[in-house]
Amino acid sequence: MAILNYTGTSHSFFVLVGIPGLEDQHTWISLPFFISYLVAVLGNSLLVFIIITERSLHEPMYLFLCMLAVADLILSTTTVPKALAIFWFHAGEISLDGCVTQIFFIHATFIAESGILLAMAFDRYVAICDPLRYTAVLSHAIIIRVALAVVMRSFSVILPDVFLVKRLPFCHSNVLPHTYCEHMAVAKFACADIRVNVWYGLSVLLSTVVLDALLILVSYTLILNAVFHLPSRGARQKALGTCGSHLGVISMFYLPGIFTIITQRFGHHVPLHTHILLANICMLAPPMLNPIIYGVKTKQIRERVVSTFHSGTMLSLCD
Repeated sequence: MAILNYTGTSHSFFVLVGIPGLEDQHTWISLPFFISYLVAVLGNSLLVFIIITERSLHEPMYLFLCMLAVADLILSTTTVPKALAIFWFHAGEISLDGCVTQIFFIHATFIAESGILLAMAFDRYVAICDPLRYTAVLSHAIIIRVALAVVMRSFSVILPDVFLVKRLPFCHSNVLPHTYCEHMAVAKFACADIRVNVWYGLSVLLSTVVLDALLILVSYTLILNAVFHLPSRGARQKALGTCGSHLGVISMFYLPGIFTIITQRFGHHVPLHTHILLANICMLAPPMLNPIIYGVKTKQIRERVVSTFHSGTMLSLCD
């Protein structure tokens, strides 16, 4: 693997080194990456298949879950295969265009997932706080509009990142101590003023993911207030049970990211490989665990999965 350091002239490719400082452990590190990716692809593909083919699951909550599964497939496929190529074949070289494409899909999908989680929180709010208007408020036409809004928001706020990175001249090192291309990680290698990149990236984060998190918090505050005013304990438990899976998925999406930001901000003595591993957990954990959480906690999906595998087993025995 050729690693070049450029000075004085802009270069057109980078070299991703994987987990810096742990290069001799890449083979072992690749195992959880591969297993996580395998579980994410199989789990989310099965989830999408079941929700699309089972008409009884064509309800708002499951349709939003289907969107989340598609986003998880895109996010994991954008990052993990390249990481495995680095670990297994030392294939860390990536063109500037390839790097920018990866930046776009990672950030756009991450923002899309945040928007979908917000939509799912609104779904739970309407289901618990205004159940009589649930089907009217969350009709299929509204769900389509929400899906389009999520996609358009992600596309419109991340597209400028492509041009902000492409305009930069890179005349320092082309070696990225990471497993994937990330906007600010790449921008820091530019030999030009990157304040626009910094402030735009911060404004995007505040106006999308942080705002979504605050609205989700408001939604669940209203939900909990409504739940604790229900007359019976059984009704309260049932209402909270419908939110359990969503709260688990929200935790898996936001908590690793918050922990990573805190570590980067205050953990100045934390080794670089720890920062990179935490960043990868943010990419690996949600796509892998989301289908497991919903598969275990949601009775309809669990029963449909069992039925699908049972039918497949019976057909193979008959053959």
